[in-house]
Amino acid sequence: MAITIDEKDLSKFVLVGDKVLIKPKNPMNTTKSGLYLPPSVHDTEKVQSGYVLKTGPGYPIPAITDNDEFWKESKDQVKYVPLQAREGDLAIFLQKSGFEIEFKNEKYIIVPHSAIQMLIRDEEIFT
Repeated sequence: MAITIDEKDLSKFVLVGDKVLIKPKNPMNTTKSGLYLPPSVHDTEKVQSGYVLKTGPGYPIPAITDNDEFWKESKDQVKYVPLQAREGDLAIFLQKSGFEIEFKNEKYIIVPHSAIQMLIRDEEIFT
């Protein structure tokens, strides 16, 4: 089941924690011999691939506090361990871990970083 989002701009999406927004690659609709594959065949696959569009800040680390200095103002500055996935990477991920959304008639998948099994990064694309 997919949720349809009626926003105007994808750049306003903010991913939380270790979540990654992925645009799935278009699957092959035919076999090598030319037989047509219905969409339900792709839904049963265990792994899927797609391009990373956005990432969350990472895994939160608890703030370290000094309890012996009670006169200091308490600031809960949350720090994060960054994610390995970057925008533009091709991600191979477990499909069951993902959550599908629909935005402007396009399908996107939100997955936790732990569901990504492999990243393919082509540095030449960005240079």
